[in-house]
Amino acid sequence: MPVVLYGCETWSLTLREERRLGVFENRMLRRIFGPKRDKVTREWKKLHNEDLNDLYSSPNIVQMIKSRRMRWVEYVAHQGERRDVYRVLVGKPEGKSPLRRPRHRWEDNIKMDLQEVGCRGKAWIKLARDRDRWQALVNVVMKLQVL
Repeated sequence: MPVVLYGCETWSLTLREERRLGVFENRMLRRIFGPKRDKVTREWKKLHNEDLNDLYSSPNIVQMIKSRRMRWVEYVAHQGERRDVYRVLVGKPEGKSPLRRPRHRWEDNIKMDLQEVGCRGKAWIKLARDRDRWQALVNVVMKLQVL
């Protein structure tokens, strides 16, 4: 898991990429746990997603990415506007961009994560600077069910 999640705090994921990561995780878990023998029919069968979730009780990969990203937000918010980390992740590039759909930004992911826990329209930087409240939000994100 550490190899797959290296640097995930700064990833800007789309829903399609989240689904693909979930598929990858399930594929790896099936390899680890292998097929299961049915007690009644004595036949080997492939594990379904529900069976994998029962066997592997840790949070899924998308939940881990979201919680790590939320912890990283707290770090970035405390850095301040003069630091490079803050400017790179939050800043807006100058100049014209080509005509097309705007790319999904890291900040957009943070706003979507906050919407999932019911914090719509709130400034994430102000929330992240309140350590106790932010830690509670990180814990809520870890417990969300991701399809």
